[in-house]
Amino acid sequence: MRSAEPADVETVVELRAIVMRPDLERLGRFDEHRVRQRLRDSFSTQYTSVIVAEGAFAGSVTLRPAEDGWWLEHFYLAPGLHGRGLGSAVLRSLLRRTDSDGVPVRLNVLQGSSARRLYERHGFTAVAEDAIDVFMLRRPGAD
Repeated sequence: MRSAEPADVETVVELRAIVMRPDLERLGRFDEHRVRQRLRDSFSTQYTSVIVAEGAFAGSVTLRPAEDGWWLEHFYLAPGLHGRGLGSAVLRSLLRRTDSDGVPVRLNVLQGSSARRLYERHGFTAVAEDAIDVFMLRRPGAD
């Protein structure tokens, strides 16, 4: 992983649109403009890392401070890299860091998203949900 740069935003925006499209369409929420603009509006080079695999852009992840811990968001991997262990490796690395802080990590995932299984394997549990999102929490050291 490397720190994100301002020039990375559009690459991450396009990956987000590709990765989220199937789940957002299934939920009746896909909007070509909104899916991209929401990331542009919240993109932070300070808290975002670009994931590199075999020398090429592979994805992104944002870990930003929250009131009582960390907030994990914008975790996207190129579709061709799903199921190869890269997401687990990135998540383990981030969680080692947050565990050393002794504070929880929160995230939300779309209802029905296969990403939920990844998060559950790494100790996240659902704490609330609505028609669109499942809100998850991981306490320090949970596995």
